[in-house]
Amino acid sequence: MNWKHWTIAASLLGGLSGWAGADEGMWLYNQPPAQQLKERHQFEAKSDWLDHLMKSSVRFNVGGSGSFVSADGLVMTNHHVAADAIQKLSGPGKDLITQGFMAKTRAQELPCVDLELNVLQSIEDVSPKIQSAIQPGMDDSQAEKAKRAAINTLEQEESKRTGLRCDVVTLFKGGAYHVYRYKRYTDVRLVFAPELGIAFFGGDSDNFEYPRQCLDVTFFRVYEDGKPVKPPHFLQWAPQGVKEGDLVFVSGHPGRTSRLNTVSHLQFFRDVQYPFILNYLRRLEVLLNTYGERSAENHRQAQDERFGVQNGRKARLGGLQGLQDPAVMAEKRAREELLRNSVAADPSLKATYGSAWSEVDQALLTLRLIFVRHALLEQARAFNSDLFHYARVLVRRSQEMQKPNADRLREFGDANKQSLEQDLFSTAPHYAEFDEAKLSNSLALMMELLGADDPMVKSVLNGKSPRQRASELVRGTRLSEVAVRKQMASMTPEALKASSDPMIALAWLVEGEARALRDQYDKKVSLVMEQAYAKIARASLGAAGGKSLYPDATFTLRLAFGIVSGYAGLPYTTDFASLYAKTDAHQGQPPFLLPKRWVMARKKVNLKTPFDFVCTADIIGGNSGSPVVNRAGQVVGLIFDGNLESLVLDFQYSEQQARALAVDGRAIIEALRKVYDCISLADELQRGK
Repeated sequence: MNWKHWTIAASLLGGLSGWAGADEGMWLYNQPPAQQLKERHQFEAKSDWLDHLMKSSVRFNVGGSGSFVSADGLVMTNHHVAADAIQKLSGPGKDLITQGFMAKTRAQELPCVDLELNVLQSIEDVSPKIQSAIQPGMDDSQAEKAKRAAINTLEQEESKRTGLRCDVVTLFKGGAYHVYRYKRYTDVRLVFAPELGIAFFGGDSDNFEYPRQCLDVTFFRVYEDGKPVKPPHFLQWAPQGVKEGDLVFVSGHPGRTSRLNTVSHLQFFRDVQYPFILNYLRRLEVLLNTYGERSAENHRQAQDERFGVQNGRKARLGGLQGLQDPAVMAEKRAREELLRNSVAADPSLKATYGSAWSEVDQALLTLRLIFVRHALLEQARAFNSDLFHYARVLVRRSQEMQKPNADRLREFGDANKQSLEQDLFSTAPHYAEFDEAKLSNSLALMMELLGADDPMVKSVLNGKSPRQRASELVRGTRLSEVAVRKQMASMTPEALKASSDPMIALAWLVEGEARALRDQYDKKVSLVMEQAYAKIARASLGAAGGKSLYPDATFTLRLAFGIVSGYAGLPYTTDFASLYAKTDAHQGQPPFLLPKRWVMARKKVNLKTPFDFVCTADIIGGNSGSPVVNRAGQVVGLIFDGNLESLVLDFQYSEQQARALAVDGRAIIEALRKVYDCISLADELQRGK
């Protein structure tokens, strides 16, 4: 092996390694950055410290993070992570997102309809068990089936053995497989949520900007057997806050990053995938704005989804701008070339890993051919309807449950049964007019992209306009009724095919082509890329010379660390005085209009109390709601956003200007005590019970 080549490559693997000098990395709890922390910050991440932080951290099934913060099951997260649950607890004349909510007693805490929280208990590397399932000589179909069977079987066996939710997670894009074992909680109740006006102060105009003044926090309580759970691990509130230069840690669930991706894969994102998603989001955003303007009730129904779409649109746009930056792509290209040259310089490495990049390119050729139809039909972007989602699940479930567990699509495996049924049988309210508007919009998008003469478009629309067809489907189905969904869930495929429900009929209509597209994607794109990236990951791990590395984000628990630090002349923190100064500067006009109780509390609060702060921790979407802790593992803040400069973190880390934004723990206590008069909640946080 040519170690000179490896040394050169290792020094430039910044997108994959956390040891290049910066506080980079979304680290696995079973492979922590011990060396980096000791060398850079003189901190020893002891096993009991890590275990406590891991088991205090919480994953929200809606796509965010949180943490236990009291001995009585209190969980802290962001308002925008909690918004889906809050929206489902709202109704006509009861807008809890806008108005906020406070439970003064345990009896007043509101049970959420379909919220699931997961707490990680253990991780185990099961790479040999999964990788050995694919034998030499297998074709793509056999290999994909063997891998799926190995994963489904392992998840089933582990769930049965432990009584926990067990997920096999693909890491390093196929270079490793770990099983994550979670304690699952489904009795979750809303305790406190501030008004939208302060949780998202500054609105879309301030989104991803800094400085910020947002109290983006919400509290839930977890119950078991009708009583508040007593978690074995929870985070104590720090008696003192942070100051500039402090080392802090973020424990959360970053969604997806693409730092290991090849340059050609990033070019596909730049030229095909991101433009498609942005077009979809922009179109949907216009629809949501228009729908919401019709009435106060329409505004209430659409506001949570509109926020998510706007947030997603700005995040994707920032990512696309990074990919369109020649300097970013040149740096990615230089890193890739160094690694490829190092592999090519050693005959044994070339024979083992040299084909990986061309294999990724081959998979991308297939993906380009099917991308739009796969997105529209299999990912169901042409059918933006909760009712179609139910229909798709029922149709597929009827087929998959007749198969042995090992042969099923992963989402229908026995290990996922409880979570799937919680979603399928959710009692969340349904709004026919809203569902109809979204479905009409997405059907029109399908017609626009595939053409009016496309056979599938003709079959789906059935001689009607997108608006007429959407109305016919939504008004004709009974899938909004939980009892009907439960009845259909017990049907055989034959019985379900005989159903007269139009949404079920639509799901069957697209099932054949959608299944074929998924099959092609799984075998010719996903599996090929996974095997190719496994080679690239192993080559990169070799280049690291035995040092610890972190994989791309996978919406699983990770540890990040960084320094509390301002940037570009901006201070590291804001305070209550700056909040009131900003609303004054904008004459109290939306989105800088403060809720009434905040106006009334102006003379009561300590204006010097820190509000939000920034740090260099490596975060991405999914980290929202993550606790920020100090060296002692005590809560000092709550991640809620990143700045504009952080949007490129999908592809590479930079600590020059990219910053993670957090609500200061002192702001949360000050607001609870002096603005909301939630003395008992503030006491619970500061006392831990």
